[in-house]
Order: sequence, then structure tokens, then C-alpha cells
Amino acid sequence: MFVGGEWVDSQGGEREQILNPATGEAIAEVPRGTREDVGRAVAAAKGAFTSWSDSTPAERMGMLLRLADRIDAHAEEFAQIESRNVGKPITVSRADLPFISDNLRYFAVASRVLEGKSTGEYLRGLTSWIRREPISVVAQIAP
Repeated sequence: MFVGGEWVDSQGGEREQILNPATGEAIAEVPRGTREDVGRAVAAAKGAFTSWSDSTPAERMGMLLRLADRIDAHAEEFAQIESRNVGKPITVSRADLPFISDNLRYFAVASRVLEGKSTGEYLRGLTSWIRREPISVVAQIAP
């Protein structure tokens, strides 16, 4: 698991094999996360939240663009891993990667053009608007 900028084992010490569903072959062995590991990851994310939320749109854009470039640089490696991990044809895995890096580039640029829409004047002389800003950290389980 990658937590707080470093690779760590599960606090429970358990591991599990990742199997290629097409062949049943073990392709990796990974730490089996626990509730405590989620807490540790959330704590690390909260520690990083301050610097991330204080970063400018230009800085966030740069980070996302660098991530997209790294994905492109390792696209074949990621496609091979994904194909073996989920059993999908390599041609499909290869086709997924440009979409991923393009999404990152889209949101990188969108971070520089946030709009503040007016939502109306509810009291004379006072205008309300929508303001988007980072709130906090969440833990998710995602495929």
C-alpha cells in the first residue's frame, strides 16, 4: 500500500494473492488492508490536505499534467498489468490509457477556469454565488 508517500505493509500483516482471472495464475501478492490501514491512509491524506488545498490552480494543473505524462510514459506497462489483473484483452487495456491521461489533462486545464456562477440576489444589494473549494479528505473503495 502506498501511504504518506511510501510503500507500507498492512498493519494486520496479512497478504493476499492477485490472480489473473483468465488463467488463474498468481500475478502479485499484496498487503491485505484493514480498518486501521484506512485510518492511517486518511491521517496521511489529512496531513497532505493543507498543502494541496493551499496550492494555486496553476500548481494543481502542473501536478496533474505531470501525472498524465507519467501515465503516457508507462502506458504499455500499465496496459500489461491491467490486462493480466482483470483478464481483459490487451488491445482493450491499451485503448484505455489515452483516455485516462486525457481526462487528467482536461481537469488540469479546467482547474484554471473555475467559474463562480451567480445564484441570484435574495436580498436587495446582496448577491450569492457558488464557491468551489476543498473541504476535507474521504476514504473510498474503488475498482
